Amino acid sequence: MTTNHLGLRPLTARSVVLSTLLGVHPPRLPARYLVRVGERFGIAEGTVRVALSRMVAAGDLVQVDGAYALTDRLLSRQRRQDESREPRTRPWDGTWEIAVVTAERRPAADRAALRQTMSELRLAELREGTWLRPANLARPRPEIVERQCVTLTGRPERPPADLAASLWDLGAWAGTARALLEALDASGTFADQFTISAAVLRHLLNDPLLPDDLLPADWPGRALREHYRDFAAGFERLILQQVGTS
Repeated sequence: MTTNHLGLRPLTARSVVLSTLLGVHPPRLPARYLVRVGERFGIAEGTVRVALSRMVAAGDLVQVDGAYALTDRLLSRQRRQDESREPRTRPWDGTWEIAVVTAERRPAADRAALRQTMSELRLAELREGTWLRPANLARPRPEIVERQCVTLTGRPERPPADLAASLWDLGAWAGTARALLEALDASGTFADQFTISAAVLRHLLNDPLLPDDLLPADWPGRALREHYRDFAAGFERLILQQVGTS
């Protein structure tokens, strides 16, 4: 299976740089390494260096002593990405966390920021201004949620699995996860492996991380994480070997 079967677009110079840095720890590499990764995709050195300059200007990267590193905003994305690979869950007692917007006359920027935060917290919107999910995740509550919402816990009267199925498209997520599992096994070239690796991480960020009781049978989330964990351990070394030679 190639990336074409998954409908994945070829990575741009910016995407190659960003995916490379998000995938290594610490997320900091010399320019020559990033140029060499770009070469594996047929991207010219000049194109990569222009992308680096634009990303510095946009606040995505910071340049220090000839190396490029992620800025705080993208470090936060890397932390979320890492957490999606190793989620911090807790036993579920059947309760749901519910956040109801109570702030009035919010500027558009505040509304957009809250929506983004709720997505990152893996809450789903039941209706305008009401967000919820099973209370099985252990993570802090950001200040923006405290400021704009009142937070409650409760239990739905309808079957919780039915509620979960109405809030998340579990079938679509599972279908893509299974395709990515197959692609990880079938990928051959460095470019295909790199592209599929980035797609897996993006997909894991969208996993609702529901309790097992609310998931369909044969849910592929755990299998995708375990498979990717084995794949990523060697792949990070492969990236550094590929770009550190030739």
